[in-house]
Amino acid sequence: MPGASAAGCSTVAVVGAQTGEAPIDWAAAVRAGQRLAPTGPAVTAAQAADVVADLRMFSASAELAVRKTTGLGHDLPVDDAEIVDRRGWVKATAEGMAVLAEPLTARLATGLSRSGRGLTRSAAGSQVGVVLGFLSGKVLGQYDPIGGDPDRPGRLLLVAPNIVKVERELGVDPVDFRLWVCLHESTHRLQFSAAPWMRGHFQGLVAEFADKADTDPAEMLRRAVDAVRARGGSFDGPANDRPSWIEGMQSPEQRAVFDQLMAFMTVLEGHADFVMDAVGPEVVPSVGAIRASFTERRRRSKGPIDRLLRSLLGMDMKLAQYVKGGAFVGAVVDQVGMAAFNTIWTSPQTLPTRPEISDPSAWVRRVLG
Repeated sequence: MPGASAAGCSTVAVVGAQTGEAPIDWAAAVRAGQRLAPTGPAVTAAQAADVVADLRMFSASAELAVRKTTGLGHDLPVDDAEIVDRRGWVKATAEGMAVLAEPLTARLATGLSRSGRGLTRSAAGSQVGVVLGFLSGKVLGQYDPIGGDPDRPGRLLLVAPNIVKVERELGVDPVDFRLWVCLHESTHRLQFSAAPWMRGHFQGLVAEFADKADTDPAEMLRRAVDAVRARGGSFDGPANDRPSWIEGMQSPEQRAVFDQLMAFMTVLEGHADFVMDAVGPEVVPSVGAIRASFTERRRRSKGPIDRLLRSLLGMDMKLAQYVKGGAFVGAVVDQVGMAAFNTIWTSPQTLPTRPEISDPSAWVRRVLG
């Protein structure tokens, strides 16, 4: 989902279902994820209250600053953010995943019930919970365009203990860092509120991806093995733009939809990364120091197990989205200005293709003439 600052867009393959039921027990996923969520940093009650108050205030003021920089959404209301701990993030994320993944889980349930093979719903849910538990200690915030109130979908989640942990690790000004994080996540909220068609477009792409999914577990496993072999057994992520191992698991039909999803997510992440720095030192005085420290932290690998998990969950692709997407946005804005760049939010046809992400001038020629 957009804005998952450390987690990103992951692929979780689940096999097994009981006839007539979705193959994932989401309640079991929440229980497992909350049980495995790491303990947060030590804070006093007063410190916790200050963090929550800051994040609530900054999520609103950050969006106002983003609107001024981007020229988007001036007449829209500013929604509240939800400040959560790690267990709360697991629950909220599982709720959003259940809605977004419904087309895929329904298709898997149909195919796998015929095969009579696989894991129980509870076991599948527990496996998803393991992933959520791991990610709960990594994500600073995320905008979920699908979850929340059905009558007003979309929720901005800010994970307070992770923000405190990272600001302490980096040794940066806490107030500036909290506002800086809110700038990124509030940009995602503004993207979807200023261009409400994107919510349906995003869900449509996910549903189309699910429709083209192969429900034969043996075929999925074969593709997974072939993808790893093609990379020489490496999980270090894309190199020289060669396909990732996740892409290698996909059928040609899925790959075409995946390319659209990747281009969409990349421009969202790149735009948010560009804007959070473009807002400038008048809003976040130590933005330069924060960016330098945070970029270095992104590049560090903490160990082989952590590195493997990040690669398996597609987090290496997430980092590439920040870099490629930010370069695309910066190049277009330099060439035509922010107002013309905002044409990108007009319709699905004005979004960049995946090749155009690496060739911003091609997007300018196609869309702006």
